[in-house]
Amino acid sequence: MFPKNNFIEKECVMANLEGKVCIVTGASGGIGKVLVEKLSSLGATLVLAARRLEVLEELKEALPKKSKVLCMKCDVTKQEDLENLVNYTLKTYKKIDVLINGAGVSSQHPFWEQPLEDIGKIMSTNYYSYVMLSRLVVGPMKKANDGHIINITSGSVMVDPPPRNFIVYTSLKVALRAFAKGLFWEMRDFGIKVTSIFPGVTRTPLTGKLKNICEERLMEPEAVADTVVFALTQGQTACPLELAVINQQTPWTKPVIPFKQEHPEESKIKK
Repeated sequence: MFPKNNFIEKECVMANLEGKVCIVTGASGGIGKVLVEKLSSLGATLVLAARRLEVLEELKEALPKKSKVLCMKCDVTKQEDLENLVNYTLKTYKKIDVLINGAGVSSQHPFWEQPLEDIGKIMSTNYYSYVMLSRLVVGPMKKANDGHIINITSGSVMVDPPPRNFIVYTSLKVALRAFAKGLFWEMRDFGIKVTSIFPGVTRTPLTGKLKNICEERLMEPEAVADTVVFALTQGQTACPLELAVINQQTPWTKPVIPFKQEHPEESKIKK
């Protein structure tokens, strides 16, 4: 018989997120919007961040009246906005239990046609903001000896080579995956968890710009939100480091060189 461990028994039974202060970036639409609804139903105290404050306020009004929700206008590409987001959250709630980095932009182009401004925007939004916000919250989390950082990354990180027309987007997601792994090893002794979520192609406003994507192959954002909730509701002794939820028929797995090729006739092949 193993000795009774009250700590493990207490921490592994976690039915909700009552009292947990959660920052969610990219909360105004797509996966972020559905995730906010899920977290609210579990009792989380929410700090919603996005550029469109009016959309956040509409989302807040649609949530149950008992929900504790703070809406903040935040451009994640701006250092000042990120610092204000963290500082105001701490001023209001005295702690940050969860950071969910969900802001993201996409740009689908062959690399030689990729607009230069798009490259900068992708780097600032999809990588810089994740790293910087993580840096800003680990201090308070470390003092509390508790916390969870979740990065919404991309299922494309599992494709090698990166999908055509997405090499800038995917390479930054690969870098983010490496960052999160390293951060986990640095922070685990301080009670801080780090989880990367790898979603497949999901039905969001971003997918409206994708070419040759079959509607029936798109995942619903609820699948990604459920995966995040799973990560958040594990006991203190378990950290889901990486969770992938991808399309049953993912459009990324087509070979770079098509199976059907035009071959020269045998008579023309030089011996």
